[in-house]
Amino acid sequence: MAPPTPLLAVRGSEGLYMVNGPPSFTESVAFQRDSGKNCKAVAFSKDGSLFGWCNGEKVNVVNVTRAELLHSFDLPKTVCLEFSPKNNVLATWQAYATAKDGTAGVPNLQLHDLRTGKCLKSFVQKKMQNWCPCWAEDESICARNVNNEVHFFENNNFNTIANKLHLQKVSDFVLSPGAQPTKVAVYVPGSKGAPSFVRLYQYPNFGGPQSALANKSFFKADKVTMLWNKKATAVLVVASTEVDKSGASYYGEQTLHYLAASGESAVVQLPKNGPIYDVAWSPNSVEFCAVYGFMPAKATVFNLKCDPVFDFGTGPRNAAYYSPHGHILVLAGFGNLRGQMEVWDVKNYKLISKPVASDSTYFAWCPDGEHIVTATCAPRLRVGNGYKIWHYTGSVLHSHEVPADQEMWQVFWQPFLDGVFPERAVRYQAVPSELPRAEPSPAQAYRPPALRNRPATSSKLHEDEPPQNMKPQLGGSDKPVSKIALKNQRKHEAKKAAKQEAKADAHQGPAQVRTPQNILQNTVPAMTTGDPEVDKKIKNLKKKLKAIEQLKEQAAAGKQLEKNQVEKIQKEAALLKELEDLELGV
Repeated sequence: MAPPTPLLAVRGSEGLYMVNGPPSFTESVAFQRDSGKNCKAVAFSKDGSLFGWCNGEKVNVVNVTRAELLHSFDLPKTVCLEFSPKNNVLATWQAYATAKDGTAGVPNLQLHDLRTGKCLKSFVQKKMQNWCPCWAEDESICARNVNNEVHFFENNNFNTIANKLHLQKVSDFVLSPGAQPTKVAVYVPGSKGAPSFVRLYQYPNFGGPQSALANKSFFKADKVTMLWNKKATAVLVVASTEVDKSGASYYGEQTLHYLAASGESAVVQLPKNGPIYDVAWSPNSVEFCAVYGFMPAKATVFNLKCDPVFDFGTGPRNAAYYSPHGHILVLAGFGNLRGQMEVWDVKNYKLISKPVASDSTYFAWCPDGEHIVTATCAPRLRVGNGYKIWHYTGSVLHSHEVPADQEMWQVFWQPFLDGVFPERAVRYQAVPSELPRAEPSPAQAYRPPALRNRPATSSKLHEDEPPQNMKPQLGGSDKPVSKIALKNQRKHEAKKAAKQEAKADAHQGPAQVRTPQNILQNTVPAMTTGDPEVDKKIKNLKKKLKAIEQLKEQAAAGKQLEKNQVEKIQKEAALLKELEDLELGV
């Protein structure tokens, strides 16, 4: 059975509609276009079968596969909506408002049963940030942050709080993905000189600090972003401050921390100073990519020991996107950068293509792992709104631009569960397309009038670093080599090379009588003994002998030498003897 075609939802001043994905790109008949201009909230369910939106009058829920309206809720002011993982509950949020006389407002967070359409529970949720309750994947647990506590509900019974996690001022939490047992990562900001910390717990074991699976404390954190990997074995924490006290960055200061559910924790050492723009887990859960450093930014893949595996060098980039299957990685520079993308095969670390999506404000992988959408949306940019669908080999398969007097606010793919689309072999040849290949014209550097009629000189502000494999291999083994093993390997190779050189000299004929001039010529080729101390002595002796040769030339030219210079020349024989002894010991 052929896999389904993902839909692309488009929201803008022209209304809300859906487009069939590759290869047709026609408007879908599974969803009837809503031409209203007040559509603010839209969402697909996790498996992509349900779609909900608020058009300023009602919140509607449709079954996309059957093109059938399931429910319509009278909630005209809804700003956000979200489906629970198993499609049992719809959560909606409206802006909180108090009455004119100052009395408390009505509950603005509603949870609706999607089977019956009834409201299960209403809560007061004043802030839009972290408004939505978090469910475990099987919906056995639901959690929300209330007054610096995390309240847990079980089996969608919201009338009874089944458990509480109480720490001093819990600011944020994230439930782990995947099957039971559910883990939770919580963040507590520091105060009065105490550090901030992130702790990992396994539900429902919350009895004191000893029950934590892992703990990581750190200073310099005004806010954090916590990212679980897909297998729920580790969390990456990006801690950031609003202000960089050193004055090096306008965007504050960031650090990257690693916590494993087994209890290990570490600071991820980033070789280049500067902001951390993006961090992304690979779907295989054993690697992650970080984009960091002052422009041109570096991008590096790390393993679970926080050791670098592959360095992509430097370039104009601020984002990293793994494909759904994890076999392709896109490094891109959007926002205030020109939209350059690098598409990499991360199994072989080969560059596939380098397309450019100028003025893009949005990027997303299609669930099939083959296609990409880039878009220019309002209000980030109010001109040139539209979207393009690409194949990862760099071909533009479909392009849509909205009229100049209209705006496009959002585009997003219909999601699918893992395993619906099989992983395909990576292609390097660009797929055929009816649209011309987007080749951007190279930007001309500004030249002052006085230099415009002169030959151009190439000058770069920064030399780009090339990509390099950071995983040294010993004897064809796939395992990373320790520093000591690498040092021993270099010593062994140096000794082997020296022995072969000595054999070659022996085969050339009887040894010639070595004059001082002869010895000096033979010392020119760089030889390594494998011992850094000996190599250093040989290098210093060669330097001294070279200086003596220069003094002798000056004396021959008639220059009067100083007393210490004459003494240097007298030491030549002793230096040559010492050099010869060191080289014979190789």
